[in-house]
Amino acid sequence: MGSAARQPLFSFGVIADVQYADIPDGRSFLGVPRYYRNSILVLQRAVETWNQHGNLKFVINMGDIVDGFCPKDQSLAATKKLVREFDKFNGPVYHMIGNHCLYNLPREELLPLLKIPGCDGIAYYDFSPTPEYRIVVLDGYDISAVGWPQDHPNTIAALKILEEKNPNSEKNSPAGLEDVERRFVKYNGGVGEKQLQWLDSVLQDASNSNQRVIVCGHVPMSPGVASKAALLWNYDEVMNIIHKYDSVKVCLSGHDHKGGYFVDSHGVHHRSLEAALECPPGTYSFGYIDVYENKLSLVGTDRMQSTDFES
Repeated sequence: MGSAARQPLFSFGVIADVQYADIPDGRSFLGVPRYYRNSILVLQRAVETWNQHGNLKFVINMGDIVDGFCPKDQSLAATKKLVREFDKFNGPVYHMIGNHCLYNLPREELLPLLKIPGCDGIAYYDFSPTPEYRIVVLDGYDISAVGWPQDHPNTIAALKILEEKNPNSEKNSPAGLEDVERRFVKYNGGVGEKQLQWLDSVLQDASNSNQRVIVCGHVPMSPGVASKAALLWNYDEVMNIIHKYDSVKVCLSGHDHKGGYFVDSHGVHHRSLEAALECPPGTYSFGYIDVYENKLSLVGTDRMQSTDFES
């Protein structure tokens, strides 16, 4: 095997759930420590490392750039501060929205800050870094009780789903819900009908062009990769579309913080990335992915586990 055969087609940086806030350390609902001020240091180290690598085509941030506990009078400044840190990367940075982003700013303010290229609040998009590959970025808060105006059809649809599926008065609580029904909480969301049709057409187009596809979304898309309470509301509908096409090899997500890896029954690799927010000072969680014709290799730093995705 010559050295050319071992060269990746391209490589890109990844990080998830930075959730910065200028507040003292805290804990998740489950008691896991969260290091709100330290997370920007994790990001800074990531950007330095990516730039030193020298051959990363782009970076993908898997969402939740600023934490929901960030004081709301600081939301705009904190988001801009974090975007500036990402922008120190020598290349394009692709963002997606997470629930914590939306706790801080409404969509119409958030999307231009994150340079997400949609109009009318649309935050899903795709791009092709090389002729062989297509990257698809989903918006898991398309149908959501946060981020849209209160009278928006997507808010109303989300509240209806929560009302039907979650009997708790606190809709962020999965208490009493069983197995995958635990996903029907307010901090998750769904992919709307128009986005599902768009996903189908993009995957059809990629298939016709013999492109392989990497699907990215803040919220995990398989119960095998994440906590049942950290799943896309309609992950089944999304995966039914993805499974129609052989072109999708990998689904990347954040949101669940602890990280996970799972290969589903159709051979799609699901990887939920370890959160930057949960790194104690002096530890890190970020990486880069080498993309080859028939495999992907995640090279993780410190708390982010390295993973080979053979296809």
